[in-house]
Parts: sequence; C-alpha cells; structure tokens
Amino acid sequence: MREGLGQWGFVLAAYAIGVLGTLALAGWSWWTMRAAERRRDAVRRR
Repeated sequence: MREGLGQWGFVLAAYAIGVLGTLALAGWSWWTMRAAERRRDAVRRR
C-alpha cells in the first residue's frame, strides 16, 4: 500500500479556482459597467 498524494484533487482545485475566478471577474466587470452606465445617464439628464 502506498501513501502518496493523489494529483486529481489538485487538478480539480485548479480548475475550480480558474472557473470561479473567471466568473467573479465577469460579474465584477458587468457590475462596474452597469454603474458607469448609470452615472453616464445621470450626467446626460442634467
């Protein structure tokens, strides 16, 4: 019996971090884009 570390846990964690990081970045970008559009619309109404 061997007591080595399995690689698949690290591989899955790396993919999870990559996917979650990409989704977080896309959500943050969308949120800031919407805020910029609201500021632009507020300035145009003046």
